[in-house]
Parts: sequence; structure tokens; C-alpha cells
Amino acid sequence: MGDKIFKDIIHPFQKIIFAVSNKRMNFKLFFTCLSLIIFPALQAQTLHLYGGSDRDQYLGCLNCDTFDKNSIWNSFGEYGNMLSSKSIWNSYGNYGSALSTYSPWNTYASYPPAIVDEDGNFLGYLTLNTYTSERSELELAQILCKYHDSIKKDLSGWYDKLFH
Repeated sequence: MGDKIFKDIIHPFQKIIFAVSNKRMNFKLFFTCLSLIIFPALQAQTLHLYGGSDRDQYLGCLNCDTFDKNSIWNSFGEYGNMLSSKSIWNSYGNYGSALSTYSPWNTYASYPPAIVDEDGNFLGYLTLNTYTSERSELELAQILCKYHDSIKKDLSGWYDKLFH
């Protein structure tokens, strides 16, 4: 993800920054411009999952650090533990079973988890169900859906691949 931010956001501005800095302009103005370009790229929205028929059951943070107690990537936390009833990684639970109507891994789920940003904005459903009209198009959601079986076996390894 870090490489993608660099390629998509920071890299196109490199030529502009280099050209501007070579004109011996005021350093204060240069660093102000630089921070306006880079800071928003580094400040990603925190994404959360909510499940259940009313989408009122918190299921964890999608892009929080592995040490965060709410992270789906924290295998010792409530939302990343494969034995937790609130984990999408629990193959026998309501939110992780391929047979549950509440699970993102059920291709016919009626109530898959909703992805919501920190401001409460709905960003689509995390689901394998391609018939769901509001299926999330977020890159992270697509990766989770495509590789969920592999991710479940190596949470920390996949976290490192995706976020470092």
C-alpha cells in the first residue's frame, strides 16, 4: 500500500517539487507546499466493519495496525482471533463462516459486513456476493475477498504485504 501511495500520489509531484526547489525559492514556502502534497497522502481514513442484520455489531478495524486491539489483523485481539465470535476469520462463527448469511465469505450472503470510515460514511459491503449492488470497490476489500483463505492462515504476513 505504501508503494502504491508513492506511485499514485507522491511520484507525480516529484518533478514539480524538484523544479520549484531548484529555483531557489523561499524554503518556508517550499516546505509548506511539500507538506500540502504529502500530508494528505499519509493520512488514510480508518476503516471499520459492522455486521449483523442491522449492521450494528462492530467487527473491527480493517486497516489498523496489528497491535491495535480493534484490528482484524491482530490475531490476539477480539476481531482478529480465529476463535472469536466477532471475527471474520472464525470459520465457524456468524461473521466468518462460508455458510453464514452475515459473513463476507458466503457468496450468497444477505447481510455481509458494511465498511464504514471514521466519519460514519458507508463505503460498501465486504462480500464475495457479486450480486450485492453496493459491494465495496475499495482495493483492500477486493484483496480481502480474493485472498481471504490465504490471509486467514497468515494474518501478520499479509498485513506486512499490504501495509508495509
